[in-house]
This record gives sequence, C-alpha cells and structure tokens, in this order.
Amino acid sequence: GMIVSGISRLCSSALEPFGELQREVEIHRTYVSQSVHLFILYFFNMAVLATYLPQEVLKLIPLLTGLFAISRLIYWLSYAIGRSFRAFGFSMTFLPLLAMLLWNLYSMFVVEPENLLA
Repeated sequence: GMIVSGISRLCSSALEPFGELQREVEIHRTYVSQSVHLFILYFFNMAVLATYLPQEVLKLIPLLTGLFAISRLIYWLSYAIGRSFRAFGFSMTFLPLLAMLLWNLYSMFVVEPENLLA
C-alpha cells in the first residue's frame, strides 16, 4: 500500500507535489493510514490473544493474520471502485478485531482475574 501510494503521488500530474491531492492519491493515502492504525490494534490484540489461548487453539493466529491481510486487500480494491462498496472489506477487518478484543477482555476479567495485575 505504501509503495503504491508513493508511485501514485509520483505519477500524478500535479505541478506541486505537496499541493492539493488528486482523488487517486487521496485513496491510497487514506488506505495506508487506516491500515497502519488497524494493524497496530491488530498486533496488540493478537499479542494478548496468544497469551490467553490454549495450546491446541493457537493455530487460529496464522488464520487470523491471513484473514486480516486478505480483508485489507479487499477493502483497498472496493475503496478504489467506490465508497459505497467498501463496507464489506471494512467489516471483514473490523469484526474479527472486535471479536478478539471481546475475547481478550473476557479472558482477562472473567477467566483469570487473579492474574490480571501479576
């Protein structure tokens, strides 16, 4: 995403590269900034999730990582097509993040509250 954003900025026909952004450049810039924010949330959720999952269920971590990558690509393609189509890709990214957050909170406060501050 960052490479395509840079290439689209370089290939845009703007005389001032730091001036007003065209729609194509703005799409890629928005996608990259949103992806960075969602990846940070995903990374911290995944780190906490890996500590609370049982050993036999740890195979979910690569599957969730693949789902995150595929859903971001679907979001990027649908965002380039039109803004009304991007809800599917965003929901594929956001809903697993929300489920991981709820599972982490459940594990911390309900399953093992005695190890919360330890």
